[in-house]
Amino acid sequence: MPLFIVLCLILSFLVQSGHPFQNLLIMPWLTYSGVAIAAIIALGVSFNKLKSLIWFDFFASSVLLAWFSYWKPLFAADAPMFFFFPVYFIVINVFVSVFFIGQRDRIDRESFDYMQKFSQHSMTQPWLIMLYVLVSLELLEHFLQFPVAMTLLILRFALSGCVHREPGLKKRD
Repeated sequence: MPLFIVLCLILSFLVQSGHPFQNLLIMPWLTYSGVAIAAIIALGVSFNKLKSLIWFDFFASSVLLAWFSYWKPLFAADAPMFFFFPVYFIVINVFVSVFFIGQRDRIDRESFDYMQKFSQHSMTQPWLIMLYVLVSLELLEHFLQFPVAMTLLILRFALSGCVHREPGLKKRD
């Protein structure tokens, strides 16, 4: 999810440096646009019209912009979550990309079959996790729900990345 990582880096830099450009990112139209784009992507994923992994990147990026523009004016100007949450998202995203998606060629057949069954389970459907992420935007009094939801989305991205592009699997002896 390269676009998501770049946006996280930009937001962290803007918040940490106190750059005045962050004031442009708290406009209400950005909140509505981000949520609308994310909802359209979630609907497309739920109807199996959007199957590519790139849609996870677009969804996460639009939700991140909506989160920042919606939450930033409601919290104290020096709230550390606007720096630490994006940094956390970068770390978890790089971790799953390197250690899960990057190692998909080493997955044995039995593990791959379990991963496929798990990815087809009703509670791990991408649209359901995307819905949870969208709902977590509204849970201002439970501000940790948003990073939890985004973590689940990133983990689902990793699972999809391992399952949907079947590597040259080797059967372990």
